[in-house]
Amino acid sequence: MLDPVVAIDRLRAAFRGPPGHRTLHAKGRFYGGTFTATPEAAELGRAGHLGGEPTPVLVRWSNAGGDAAVPDPKPDVRGMAVKFRLADGTSTDLLGQTSPRFPTDSPEEFVALTEASTKPLTSALFVARHPAMLPALAAGLRAKAIGSPVSFAEVTFYPIHAYGWLDAEGARTWVRYVFRPVATTADRLDRKFSGPDRLGEEMAARLDRGPVSHEMWLQVAGPGDDPHSATSVWKSGREVLAGHIVVTAQVPDPEADGSPTVFDPTRVVDGIELSDDPILRYRTIAYTESVARRSTGRVPGHHV
Repeated sequence: MLDPVVAIDRLRAAFRGPPGHRTLHAKGRFYGGTFTATPEAAELGRAGHLGGEPTPVLVRWSNAGGDAAVPDPKPDVRGMAVKFRLADGTSTDLLGQTSPRFPTDSPEEFVALTEASTKPLTSALFVARHPAMLPALAAGLRAKAIGSPVSFAEVTFYPIHAYGWLDAEGARTWVRYVFRPVATTADRLDRKFSGPDRLGEEMAARLDRGPVSHEMWLQVAGPGDDPHSATSVWKSGREVLAGHIVVTAQVPDPEADGSPTVFDPTRVVDGIELSDDPILRYRTIAYTESVARRSTGRVPGHHV
């Protein structure tokens, strides 16, 4: 397995982001709101935020790259991280991205792909040498995963990993999530935003007008669908509307005092189980290393 210290070294070197920032998704803003589950979700899962009462959420919309100084108009994958804060004091996280599929089950290959993506020629050569990634990358192209959206409010996000939902009797259902926007092009503001921070500025103006909502949909695994691979394509067409994420306001940066706020896709609560997806399992140890860099001021290439 790729040493997470080496992985973070390589990713930070690829983007040359300043110390103290996230290794990836360095540029983002925090927002507050609620999640309210549907009765259908409550039937499938017993987790505390699925009962139907509004649950507070912390949302972070972001650009995927590791340099927070990159302007918003530059094409990039975008992210939507959601922390669900349950009434008992626990929390669980989901991390969505604009690409509907992950290209590999190998952390080493993912790091190498990310390194290559910073240079167009290198990227093309890398993909040519890894043809197994082509279907996932093609799916990303169809979804316009790498783009320059008008607003985060109009973007669909995919938390790519599967999770096991346990109902009141302990029966497990494997699900994948999709965050689908409620906003449409007809809802756009009557002014345009074009500066380097235009996505944040647009969201601030949009929230002055009213809340921003995403529906949380579930794809439910059917026979033969593999929950233990981020690259697997599920054949089941069954979908369930699980709830609504409603963002109401930007919140003060909780990291302003230097304390990292971590969104970890392996942070789950009673009623939700992790798959054996190797990318999912690797992310938590990579995040631990990345957070350590932000907390101690270590810089790429300096192992401890």
